[in-house]
Amino acid sequence: MRDLVSGFGYLMKGQRWVARHGRWWGFGMIPALITLVGYAAALVALFFWTDDVIAWATPFADDWSSPWLGIFRGALTILLAAICLFLAVLTFTAVTLLVGQPFYESLSEQVDRSEGGAVPDSGLSIWAELWIGLREAIALLIRVTLWSVLFFALGFIPGVGQTVIPALAFCVTGFFLTEELTSIALLRRGILLKERRRMLHSRRLLSLGFGVPLALLYLLPLVAVFLMPGAVAGATLLVRDLTGENEPATPQGETAAGPAGAFTHPY
Repeated sequence: MRDLVSGFGYLMKGQRWVARHGRWWGFGMIPALITLVGYAAALVALFFWTDDVIAWATPFADDWSSPWLGIFRGALTILLAAICLFLAVLTFTAVTLLVGQPFYESLSEQVDRSEGGAVPDSGLSIWAELWIGLREAIALLIRVTLWSVLFFALGFIPGVGQTVIPALAFCVTGFFLTEELTSIALLRRGILLKERRRMLHSRRLLSLGFGVPLALLYLLPLVAVFLMPGAVAGATLLVRDLTGENEPATPQGETAAGPAGAFTHPY
């Protein structure tokens, strides 16, 4: 349980860090605001077209009598809205990080600098990092879609679908958020997606303690914008824990980058 509390602690420390560094807080909100505008437009369009989409997808129910037609399509509308919300919470962070790659990398570097010691650098160009970020965002979208389909199906189970499944969905969402937010600091340390997942799975409660409260707060769109810079800062502090950089200095010859070290990339 110590890791669970520590994860939440890093989320709070990140928010306190940007509160003390107001310029970086404002700096880090710019990509989130840009992304929010796009998501707001998409959600407004969804609101106006949901009934048409449901009717198009269920032509076999056109001849059903009342009230069964309304109940059936109403339930599907609620499920579709829930899935879209689940996807929005997860992909908002990934898209914001992709849009704001230079912003958040600079912020993450500043957090490392404020903690003392060397500031890790992957040695990649900005274009190479953007390409890696795009590939990993697509991989995340595929995984999120698969989880969404699973939760959609499990939501039909009486009792469990309305209690256990939503709780499980928030845990999965929280883990994904931690994976996304730590990607900036871990990529600078030369740690790619597969190794990042291994590291986060090895400290699962730490990841959940950081990500699940954030997932709950991200249900409020404007809150997500204000918290995004602090979430990146907190994720950087969490990464320093994962890689052992918060431990006492290691003997000469070892690096502070932790078990993964740097990597050689074709870019």
